[in-house]
Amino acid sequence: MEPVTPPGRTPAIRPRHSLLAIVGFLVCVELASGILQGYYTPIFSDIADHLDIADADVNWFEAAQLIVSALVVPPLARLGDLIGHKRVLLLSTAVTALGSWILAFAPSFSTFLVGAAIQGAYVVWLPLEVAIIYRRTAGTGRQNQLTRRSAAVLVGALELAVIIGAVTSGALVEATSMTVLLALPAIAVTACFVVIWLGIEDLPGTASGGIDLGGLGLVTTAIGLVMAGLIVVRVDGVGSLLAWALVVLGLAAVVPFVRFELGQAEPLIDVRLLREPGQWPVQLTAFLFGMSVLGAQIPLSTFARTDPEIAGYGLGASAGFVSTLIGLYVIFLAIGAFTLPLTTRALGPRGALVFSSLLVAAGYALWLPFHDETWQALVNMAVAGLGSGALVAALPATAAAAAPPERTGFATGMTNATKTVGGAIASAIFAIALSATGSIDDPTEGHAALSGYLTVWSVCALAALAAAVALLSVPNVVAEDPEPVLSSDPG
Repeated sequence: MEPVTPPGRTPAIRPRHSLLAIVGFLVCVELASGILQGYYTPIFSDIADHLDIADADVNWFEAAQLIVSALVVPPLARLGDLIGHKRVLLLSTAVTALGSWILAFAPSFSTFLVGAAIQGAYVVWLPLEVAIIYRRTAGTGRQNQLTRRSAAVLVGALELAVIIGAVTSGALVEATSMTVLLALPAIAVTACFVVIWLGIEDLPGTASGGIDLGGLGLVTTAIGLVMAGLIVVRVDGVGSLLAWALVVLGLAAVVPFVRFELGQAEPLIDVRLLREPGQWPVQLTAFLFGMSVLGAQIPLSTFARTDPEIAGYGLGASAGFVSTLIGLYVIFLAIGAFTLPLTTRALGPRGALVFSSLLVAAGYALWLPFHDETWQALVNMAVAGLGSGALVAALPATAAAAAPPERTGFATGMTNATKTVGGAIASAIFAIALSATGSIDDPTEGHAALSGYLTVWSVCALAALAAAVALLSVPNVVAEDPEPVLSSDPG
């Protein structure tokens, strides 16, 4: 007897490629994604020297990239549900390649900022991949389980590529020009476009309707005002009334945005869905998790590169050692992702999520007393990495399991959107905390105070702890597979 898809689940399809082949092609995409995510971190101090800016202001590249990522993920995820996930994957890859090539030839801070922002389109890759796999496994009776396992493989490949990217840039930074060095990830992304074109099947979307441009405009206004306020804080200081007025206006703009979305038949951000018990804790966790997994990368790099003989703190590390530090962190990220099925089996879906968040909190809390020795940094990042890897794999899969089939792309995309918003806001806050002066014009004003880094680690630890508390509200049955309904017909 054949399993019949339970009500409300995605109907089964007959793909040309096996699930293994599909995951294999998508692994290639995540390899390119990992290179992007690991390549730049060891050389951020060198990029700052190349552009003649202060180390703290490199955070604005990450903030710009993350905020653009957060804004494009919801419409691109929605577009994937409408026209097919492969087509949107190709579109986002083309945009990412453009941004990567701009970075390679950027002559100034402003040009590099534009390139970094455009490159942020890659953030939608993993949600689209999860949506592709979720659709391919429909009707198997193990859709959620297979999606979780496939997501773990993709994240493992991603983290392996992060190591490759970090080690490569750290090894080559002294051996070649900055232009050649920055061209290598652009080549990888361009090759990724060809892999997607040839390897992934082009299937039509499962949703109907259009894209909510009004909602996109309102959410862009809200996030833009908040980020503008944080930029003014960076330039004029925390006493600026204009800065805080912009932040308040941005937060207030959320109210008309929510009201507008509730009145839409096909909203850009499905507020009703996000209010469901299986969604809001997951999306809130993604936001809080983004503060550390995305926002803390540059502070980690600049702290490690800081000479303790000059600043009184830091590890005095070379770009090569920062690559090693990132490599260890990413190895434990991969371990956390690959062992997610085991953790889930032992603790249950909800327990695994809570435990992973607590590991992230512990890892960053350890930085507060232990930041003077290299071995301390390695231990801290190993602990945080275990929890982070599990969350990267689990959050989109959990969101997909709690969403109706026509909103799978939206639900998985929102985990990355909220994560990138959290990372963008954290990056801006960390740039302010680490600034030695109120100006972005003079890179010679000195190093940030140690208290700035202590602020970074405290925010990351508290955010992860808050995520663990929020995850206690997730229904434990959300990530479980429903029992397949058996047909009464023979054969």
